[in-house]
Amino acid sequence: MKNAALLVMDVQHGIVSRVPDADYLPRLIRALDAARTAGVPVMHVVIGFRSGHPETTDRNKAFGALPPGAFTAEDPGAAIHPDVEPRPEEVVITKRRVSAFAGSDLELVLRARGIDHLILTGIATSGVVLSTLRQAADLDYRLTVLADGCVDPDPEVHRVLTEKVFPRQADVVTVDEWASALA
Repeated sequence: MKNAALLVMDVQHGIVSRVPDADYLPRLIRALDAARTAGVPVMHVVIGFRSGHPETTDRNKAFGALPPGAFTAEDPGAAIHPDVEPRPEEVVITKRRVSAFAGSDLELVLRARGIDHLILTGIATSGVVLSTLRQAADLDYRLTVLADGCVDPDPEVHRVLTEKVFPRQADVVTVDEWASALA
């Protein structure tokens, strides 16, 4: 898959612990293995803040309500889940908002590597995946969403997004379909 990268977004201890789908991480590992075998770059995107959260405001309902110290370097919940731990050559992007592009250097890294096709996975479908897809589409990236490589606390929201909303701007496939196409 030329000029493509797999984005693994917000798969951090403090977020994975809220995922009720026990099969989610094994599916995501299959996607990582397929990408690595095929030579598709893997990029990990994490939410992260400085100590004291100077990047947040109480006007932001999601981030203004975070407890002190959440998703800082001192927070064990901010660490990438060990099942999907980045390899040394894999880039880790820290974002400051919901979209992988907001408050990060993701676009700079993608442009420097000539990447114009993003394969999206992550937690949550209605959060980082939706926000990143919308912004990436506006930036003219080609997009693929691995429907079962994403998960949401609300299964109906996940279904509507992957079956009705995302197909307007992205190819939506399963991890196994994508892995087979790479092989």
